[in-house]
Amino acid sequence: MKRKVRVLIIEGSAVTRRILTAILAADRELEVAGAVPDLHAAREAVARLEPDVVTLDVAVLSKRALGSLERFMRTSQAPVVLVSPPTQTAREMTALALNLGAVGVVRLPSRELVRRMPDVVSEMLDTVKAVARGRPRPKTVSARAEPQAPPAERAAPAASAERVIAVGASTGGTEAIRQFLMAMPADAPGLVIVQHMPERFTRAFAERCNELGPVRVREAKDSDRISPGHALIAPGNLHLRVRRDGKGYRVALENGPPVNGHRPSIDVLFASAAAAAGSNAVGVILTGMGADGAQGLWAMKRAGARTLAQDESSCVVFGMPREAIALGAVDHVLPLSELARAALRLSGAGDRWPPMRPGRRAGGRAGGPPPPRP
Repeated sequence: MKRKVRVLIIEGSAVTRRILTAILAADRELEVAGAVPDLHAAREAVARLEPDVVTLDVAVLSKRALGSLERFMRTSQAPVVLVSPPTQTAREMTALALNLGAVGVVRLPSRELVRRMPDVVSEMLDTVKAVARGRPRPKTVSARAEPQAPPAERAAPAASAERVIAVGASTGGTEAIRQFLMAMPADAPGLVIVQHMPERFTRAFAERCNELGPVRVREAKDSDRISPGHALIAPGNLHLRVRRDGKGYRVALENGPPVNGHRPSIDVLFASAAAAAGSNAVGVILTGMGADGAQGLWAMKRAGARTLAQDESSCVVFGMPREAIALGAVDHVLPLSELARAALRLSGAGDRWPPMRPGRRAGGRAGGPPPPRP
């Protein structure tokens, strides 16, 4: 009999604790190891109960408590999934907690509606199970490795505006994107990024990423130019497409229907990069649950782009990379720590970097499905 996933709930409201306990306990694959009201009680509970995953009510946080959250995540081996109510304060705390190493977020409607929201319940169950069965959460901000850097004595060649790197991530992706961007030099090709994240969280995430290193990062606006040394992150609830503009590119933001259940969708980004940039693009698929991005990455490869996937050992959830590899859409499978260097070299912008370490060549079936519409 398969072992159940043990979940620790951190929830400030006794009523909501009972609701969440009932939701999770009703699933045959889950076991509620315990439910506590705050981080102080959670520290003792994690050591005693050894849960596989922790759900954290964002409402228990304050800016003064973020230091406690960072210490909790640094010492606990259990990944943290945020449960976020629909308030402005909760949105701000969610963005900060994601930057500290939380691996995912489930949006919670008003407490009166929780029992009648099957989509939210399904999202919570799927996220908890996927995170728990993946690798333990990545290192927190304080514990992360130093970014790669080019040799200081060698001048960096100018990057071409015709080169573009497209990146997609979901569960666990906030920390993966941060580490990827930290390893990028100031003259990196223009980057466009889709991270599955609720609306209004992406701006704060982009602002935090902008503090990491030489690449300038911000939330994308419609018609923004994709420029060397800059990264544009798709806003929550809007698709981001790459459009050709002379010898360079701009982004187009669209409120189209969700693709693979997501808006923004990684498939939409990758398919548009295939159509606009072809062999001048590099596609990178990072940690995440589901299959979004697999067909789009296959479209990029078919158009002549080079493609990369994060390996299973460094993923929080290997779902999206696994699907892309199975489809035959991936040229190289590498650890997160090596992806930035590989993307630079494959884009033609990494001549001053050490050669790529030979990674696993991705297999997968030949051919593949028709690409998604760019």
